[in-house]
Amino acid sequence: MQVLHHLNKFDDPNILIGFNSIDDAGVYKLTDDLALVQTVDFFPPIVDDPYDFGAVACANSLSDVYAMGGKPISALNLVGFPSNKLPLKVLEEILKGGADKAKEAGVSIIGGHTIKTKEPLYGLSVTGVVHPQKIIKNSGAEKGDLLILTKPLGSGIITTALKQGKTNEELEDKVTGIMAALNKSACEAMVEVGIKAATDITGFGLLGHLWEVCSSSGVGAEIYLSRIPTIKEVWDLAAQKCIPGGTLANLKFSEDKVVWEERIDQVAKFVLADAQTSGGLLIFCPQEKKDKL
Repeated sequence: MQVLHHLNKFDDPNILIGFNSIDDAGVYKLTDDLALVQTVDFFPPIVDDPYDFGAVACANSLSDVYAMGGKPISALNLVGFPSNKLPLKVLEEILKGGADKAKEAGVSIIGGHTIKTKEPLYGLSVTGVVHPQKIIKNSGAEKGDLLILTKPLGSGIITTALKQGKTNEELEDKVTGIMAALNKSACEAMVEVGIKAATDITGFGLLGHLWEVCSSSGVGAEIYLSRIPTIKEVWDLAAQKCIPGGTLANLKFSEDKVVWEERIDQVAKFVLADAQTSGGLLIFCPQEKKDKL
């Protein structure tokens, strides 16, 4: 954002959400009844299996459209690959994982671009649609809303432990399944109910993304550690200091934004700040809509 502040602003009245906000995706109005939702994301492998990496990366890329209440319809592959180091079969598996996940979501991959890199990179540029009056924004939270998190926390710490050889195959499969799960059904539910604010929990962790919504909406939030869903194995790994750099950065960022009860220890703070990959939706639900949601 510091860099973007120095760029020329775009005055197009059809830009409903651009980079002047901290929402999850950009939104461009086409007609009074139709707007495009656009987002892009890619990263290096966070799991060992190439197919699983592709599936997780695809689910992660689609998630920002879901967080806005949109329906993703098409995508372009973004690929970096060290063809001089790895066999093309690895690339094939990555792309197959992404394609299968996109098909599960009802999204068509219609092209892409590949460059040569020192390590594999994969993600997608995603286009979705939404009604201009039904966009779910970071700025729509209101006092009294309940917070609903649709996936457990812990993927950042666990995948870091995986790289350090401190996890087993069962836990790797477990966290991979969580990351590869689509946020599609959660999106459809919140759209049907008429939710006004949501975000997806990714690189800034629960604390960072919660702060984004609170600051955009002019509200505060009170969260209770015992009510937050987590992957149970994350606690022991956090105690072993399997902490990714992004999680440490998130915790530092939140220093002046969070008031902690004295009983909250450092391990719990690591979990709450943990940088997620393809995390769940954080939905801000009015109390009168909680049962329907």
